[in-house]
Amino acid sequence: MSASEDTLRYVTEAADVLALPPRIRKLLTTPERELKVQVAIERENGEVAVFSGYRIQHNKARGPYKGGLRYHPEVDADEVQSLAALMTWKTAVANIPYGGSKGGIACDPGKLSERELERLTRAFVGKIHEFIGPQVDIPAPDVNTNAQVMAWFMDEYSRLHGFSPAVVTGKPVDLFGSEGRDEATGFGVVVATERALALENRPVAGVRVALQGFGNVGSHTARILAEKGAKVVAVADHTGGAKRAEGLDVPALLDYARKNKGGVGGFPGGQPTTSPETLAADCDVLIPAALGHVLTKENAAAVRAKWIVEGANAPTTPDADAILRKRGVTVIPDILANAGGVTASYFEWVQNLQQHRWGREKVLDETRGVLARAFDTVAGIVREKKLAWRTAAFVVALGRVAKAVALRGL
Repeated sequence: MSASEDTLRYVTEAADVLALPPRIRKLLTTPERELKVQVAIERENGEVAVFSGYRIQHNKARGPYKGGLRYHPEVDADEVQSLAALMTWKTAVANIPYGGSKGGIACDPGKLSERELERLTRAFVGKIHEFIGPQVDIPAPDVNTNAQVMAWFMDEYSRLHGFSPAVVTGKPVDLFGSEGRDEATGFGVVVATERALALENRPVAGVRVALQGFGNVGSHTARILAEKGAKVVAVADHTGGAKRAEGLDVPALLDYARKNKGGVGGFPGGQPTTSPETLAADCDVLIPAALGHVLTKENAAAVRAKWIVEGANAPTTPDADAILRKRGVTVIPDILANAGGVTASYFEWVQNLQQHRWGREKVLDETRGVLARAFDTVAGIVREKKLAWRTAAFVVALGRVAKAVALRGL
C-alpha cells in the first residue's frame, strides 16, 4: 500500500465518524496543485546532473499552504502527496491559520558538496518561485534540509521578488529566523509525552524512553526529556545505536553525535543496538523520530512500550496501528505529537511579517499553549466518542477543514 493510500485510510475512518458527505470528502482528499520539475545543476567536476523536484499543495481553505522541503533519494510524488495531506491535518489540529503542502528533491545530499547543495536549492527555487510566497506557500526544513538550506531558499526568492524573509521558516536566527524554532518539534513531542503520561498520573521523571532517530527531532526530544528526569534507555539511527537499562548519559551522547556528523553508532556509553531492536526496546515510551513507515504489521507485535509518541511523520502504517490498538498501546499521532515545529514556524512567519522579534521563552511558551490546547481538544474527543487517539485527531482536523471548505463554497 502506498503512503498516500495509508493517509487516506485514516482520513476515511474519521470522515465516517463525522458522516461527511461525498462532495466534501472529494474536496478534502484531492490536492489542489501538483508540481514536478526537473532541476539541473553543474557538478564540481563539470558534469551536469538532473534531479526531480516536487511541490504538492494539498489544501488552503484555512490559510496559506505550509510544509517542509526534504532532500532524500526516496522522495517521489506519492510520498510528497501523503505528507502534504498530513500537513493540512496537522495545522488544523494545532488550529493555526495554514493549509498543507510538502516538497522535496530526489537526491542523496551526502553525495553533494555544500556548493552543489546551494546550486540545487537555488535552481529549485527558480523552477517553483511563481507558485510560492509569504501569502501563498511557505516551505520549511524537513529531512536532510536545515537552516542553511532555508537561507539559500529565502535569498534566491528575495532576489527574484524583493526582500521576503517570510517566504520560508526555519531560517538561521541571524537571518530573520526565530529563537526556539530549531528545538520546537522536539519540544512539542515532550509536551505531548507529558500530557499523555499525566492522563494516567505518571510523571516524566523516571519514565523509560526509547528513541528511534537522533536528528533534529530526536536529539532535542532526548535532551529535554533527560533534563526532566526521564531515563533514555535506548537510542538508534542509521549509523547504529546504544542502549543502557539504567539510562544513557544524554549530554555525552549529544556531544558524541555532534563530533560524529550526527550519528550515534559506536557511542561508548552503552551496549550496541540497532533501530529494529530499539523499536522493540523494554521501555515505557517509544518515540519514532526518523523516517516514515518504521512500525509495520511485521514488528508491531514486538513493541513493548505502553505509549508511542510519533516524532516522525507517518512512522506507523495502518496495519501496525490496528495491531497496536488491539494490544492497548496508546499512540499519540504525528499530526498532534510533532506539531511543535509548524507551530513555532507560524510564530516565525508572524515575526517576519511584523518585522519584529520574540525571545526564545516567548516562542516556546506560546508553542506550549497551542499544543496543550490541541492535546486537550483531541483528548476530549477520545473520551466523548471512545475513539483511538489517531482517529480523534483526524476527526478534529477534518471537522475544521470541512467547515472552512463549506464556508468558502466551491
